[in-house]
Amino acid sequence: MMHVFKRAWQDVFLPMWQRPKLVQVAALCYRQTADGKEVLLITSRDTGRWIVPKGWLIDGMNASQAALQEAWEEAGVSEAEIESKPIGFYDYDKGLNDGLSTPVVAQVYLTRVKHVKDTYPEVGQRERRWYKPEIAAQLVDEPDLREILLKL
Repeated sequence: MMHVFKRAWQDVFLPMWQRPKLVQVAALCYRQTADGKEVLLITSRDTGRWIVPKGWLIDGMNASQAALQEAWEEAGVSEAEIESKPIGFYDYDKGLNDGLSTPVVAQVYLTRVKHVKDTYPEVGQRERRWYKPEIAAQLVDEPDLREILLKL
């Protein structure tokens, strides 16, 4: 009988708690100034915490293209060069509309910003600001994102 419970735990119940993480793509937008690099942070729409532009993969786009699209929609990045491979990853829990959350891993793509526009799809929903990487690292909640920022 114990074998039946153990088997049910391993095959049915445990996988429900150990769901694979969903994947998002993030653009770590930066610019070079006379004083060094600055990174672009935006506020999330729900909690107002500081984050980098990120979102779900988009049909017909590769991951870096989707990250660049998110940078446009969420932060107004209209012209940029984005790396084709991620420079890092960070985990976080994405809040869902029903009040629950789901684990997500975000692939971070380094994005050199050439131009931003003042008018973009989410301009009235978010704040955006440029920060030195060490200041930005203090403002974000995710430890792995903090490390990526500090290595910049």
